[in-house]
Amino acid sequence: NIPPHNLDELITACQALIKTPALTDDDLVAMIPGPDFPTGGVIVEPRESILEAYRTGRGSFRLRAKWEREDLARGTWQVVVSEIPYQVPKSKLIEKLAEVIQTKKVPLLADVRDESADDVRIVLEPRSKNVDPEQMMGMLMRATDLEIRFSLNMNVLIDGRTPKVCGLREVLRAFLDHRREVLQRRSQHRLDKIDHRLEVLEGFIIAYLNLDRVIDIIRYDEAPRDALMRETWGRSFPRATSEKDYAAPAPGEGELTEVQAEAILNMRLRSLRRLEELELRKEHDALLKERADLDDLLQSEARQWKRIAEELSKVRAQFGKDTELGKRRSTFAEAGEVEVLAPEAMIEREPITVVCSRMGWIRAMKGHLALDSEFKFKDGDEGAFALHAETTDKIVLFGSNGRFYTLLGANLPGGRGMGEPVRLMVDLPQEAQIVDLFLHQPGARMIVASSDGDGFIAPADEMLAQTRAGKQVLNLRDGARALICKPVSGDHVAVVGENRKMLVFALDELPEMARGKGVRLQKFKDGGLSDLTTLTLTDGLSWKDPAGRTRHEGDLAEWLGKRAGTGRMAPRGFPRDNRFG
Repeated sequence: NIPPHNLDELITACQALIKTPALTDDDLVAMIPGPDFPTGGVIVEPRESILEAYRTGRGSFRLRAKWEREDLARGTWQVVVSEIPYQVPKSKLIEKLAEVIQTKKVPLLADVRDESADDVRIVLEPRSKNVDPEQMMGMLMRATDLEIRFSLNMNVLIDGRTPKVCGLREVLRAFLDHRREVLQRRSQHRLDKIDHRLEVLEGFIIAYLNLDRVIDIIRYDEAPRDALMRETWGRSFPRATSEKDYAAPAPGEGELTEVQAEAILNMRLRSLRRLEELELRKEHDALLKERADLDDLLQSEARQWKRIAEELSKVRAQFGKDTELGKRRSTFAEAGEVEVLAPEAMIEREPITVVCSRMGWIRAMKGHLALDSEFKFKDGDEGAFALHAETTDKIVLFGSNGRFYTLLGANLPGGRGMGEPVRLMVDLPQEAQIVDLFLHQPGARMIVASSDGDGFIAPADEMLAQTRAGKQVLNLRDGARALICKPVSGDHVAVVGENRKMLVFALDELPEMARGKGVRLQKFKDGGLSDLTTLTLTDGLSWKDPAGRTRHEGDLAEWLGKRAGTGRMAPRGFPRDNRFG
């Protein structure tokens, strides 16, 4: 994968390498500063990275679209993109820009228009004239193919058979060696053609000087080719007037070769009449001179390199930088450090109430509504999660597949209607259920656990995902599912299994990690984990019974143990659904 380069620069480097074979990669990069793409663009790769790529034969180049600010009336402005990165389809790029506007991924951008004719002209309108164009374009470069990385992998066949990753000098050296081989083979091929033609011309000269005898042999001899080859030329011959007075050449080896005899026989009679010794000898002498030049060329390495340099100069005359075809199109610039604001920093902060149904339909209603309000859902569906948030908040969804997904409050569908399926926003598999939906609290710590009783403490900041695919945090055993995600508080953990046995152990027995399967929380003979909670041991444990009354167990010594123990039967009055509430 070798990007296109400027032909004039390549020729300069090749001619310099012919003149000074000891040139280094760094010397050559001074002549070839980087790729030159047909569609232009701006290369913003640091100089040292470019040097390293050409030294090693592997690397990549950051290529950006070329743009400029175009001022309009009353202080407004727009950005005009005039060159886009190489191999980026314009239609796909505009579709992506439109998608960025629709999803509010770059809230600074309001509209995109394609005003291209013969040239590229993509117009980007900011949401406000107070927007910083550098800021907006910096975000668009990251979100779309207005900036790409074009890879370099100079894996070439050095000897025509063996692939090898080469630096710039080695690649150019291989190219020049190949050109020399082509020159040698071409010259040798021409030399062979000249030798053949000289042989034929010498036969033609003999035929011209003995034209009457040649005609008699062709006319009367039963084997004219053999007769021509047996004849001894350079003497006078009586002209035959019939087959009877024709005297065939005596047996023996004559002066003409088989090639010469065949060439004479293959000539048309009209050509025989037109043979002129002067023209034949003129062509013969010119070929002898050309042959001598070719022979000198093949015998001299210095002449071969001189010829290659001359051929390169002819190419430069046709495709050099001074020509329309050969001028450099891609330019170089420093990328610059543009502070990219987080999406929530560009959103107006407004209160919302987020509601998600059991079947995964989610919506955000303006204002902080009472969470026990009767929200409407589709037939057969019901409410599962409701929370207060703001448009700038990140909402975290925990799936039963152990993955966390991140939603931005401002991007949630409005409160009118039933909302939209959350699976349109994140790649939550159909077979996976929503375990929890909660507001991200920076710096918080959460306990995650699976149905088979494995779990650990995870930082809430490690649960944020940057893509629709989400982020795998809890690894699951075969047949297990993610079951619990709760904030950490207090100094102890209480767990209860499906067998109604409860265990209380110290919080510091749980490891804190960003990803993993975790450790065993409770040991089960049958079934798995039902629920867990964190508590302060001195405060005891409280829960609500089926009648809605608050029950309290102040002394938990009976259930206190080490992590991964079996525990004891839950206290009297503990909910039948095995939930702490």
